Amino acid sequence: MIAEVLTIGDELLRGEIVDSNKSFLSERLLRIDVHTRFQASVCDTPADMTDAFLRAASRSDVVLVSGGLGPTRDDVTLEVLAKTFGFELKLHEPSLRALEAFFERFGRKMAESNVKQVLLPEGSEALPNPVGTAPGCLLEAEDTLFFCMPGVPRELYQMMDEQVIPRIAARATGKGGVVRSTLLRTFGIGESSLEDELADVARDEHVSLGFRTSFPDNFLRPIARGASVAEADERLARLCASIRDRLGALVYSEGEDQSLEAVVVGGLVERGLRIATAESCTGGLIGAKLTAVPGSSATYLGGVTAYANEAKVAHLGVATELLETDGAVSEPVALAMARGARERFGADLAISTTGISGPGGGSDEKPVGLVWIALSTAEEEVAQEFLFPLDRERHRVITAQVALDWIRRHLLGEEHVAPRYLLAPRPKSPAAPFGTGAAS
Repeated sequence: MIAEVLTIGDELLRGEIVDSNKSFLSERLLRIDVHTRFQASVCDTPADMTDAFLRAASRSDVVLVSGGLGPTRDDVTLEVLAKTFGFELKLHEPSLRALEAFFERFGRKMAESNVKQVLLPEGSEALPNPVGTAPGCLLEAEDTLFFCMPGVPRELYQMMDEQVIPRIAARATGKGGVVRSTLLRTFGIGESSLEDELADVARDEHVSLGFRTSFPDNFLRPIARGASVAEADERLARLCASIRDRLGALVYSEGEDQSLEAVVVGGLVERGLRIATAESCTGGLIGAKLTAVPGSSATYLGGVTAYANEAKVAHLGVATELLETDGAVSEPVALAMARGARERFGADLAISTTGISGPGGGSDEKPVGLVWIALSTAEEEVAQEFLFPLDRERHRVITAQVALDWIRRHLLGEEHVAPRYLLAPRPKSPAAPFGTGAAS
């Protein structure tokens, strides 16, 4: 099944907004092993849209169209699609009633221009839109399925998952056997090193492996095919087991939505542990990530964003003498911050960060990018310095991710290691071993 993604709107061509719909739609298709062969964007000009529709029909089995379903004069997707393939637009009464109910729900009067949104090509199938005004539609023309959806991401995402994917999957059933795939998330290893580690994996004709970088993580997409569900599932399980055996704790989760913070929260809740945070250079980012996970209130007690030295003293109990002798970005201060958060919140463990995210503030002794991370429990305290030569935002992101990974590794009884692709400059804490493998 050949798929194409077509996004419509002048604002896309002018660069006013980032076209994230393309990547979302293609990723959703990949989950059901439908690979996007073509992507295109066109402006709201009818001639250009007609050309795009005809081109798509000549080469693709499924076309996902995003945008141009609104009530304004430049929203002409359905009008042009119908005219291109010789269909008339007809008022779809059920969609009109749903549209009227939508406005009534918010106590608003529906404008006459909104009626345009429920004029659908004759013979098409309406796709409900419970969170917006524009219904989508499925039109089959010249043996090609055109799925037209709103351009608003919130509406598009729900319609794609609830209406479009089930219909495409039903059409694909029985064509080429059964396909199963999953997503393995890794942290701490570069993309090229992943390729080297897994060079002899997934070389069978029935399995394949894709790679994708999403800083600071790297994702793997194992795919397995079989004549039956059982056969495909068995091959996928074997492939994932081989990858896990090879990579060990570098794989932190499996699944589309299992972020590192979700894994950490799940692990803490499962063990009945409570955590606190003490952050300086990350500015509360670790706490924000943890509290973004539903159910985190069962484990996260709170945190202190102690950016100024005075805040470190007042709210975390860091001794003034440590700040004067060792400086804020140092092992003793990082340890004192973590210990202070653990004791003040009554937590089982606490994590701290203190560093120089730049672009200024560094010195020869403590360059921009230097950061200390510390973990404190009643049984042990460990700290390590890292040098992340990145811009300010990525420095904060990678620091928060390493801190979360430390918590995960602590729960697993694994070593608190550095990412392989970033070297720790001067290991100082003999209490904890750290990996400093070659960069890639």
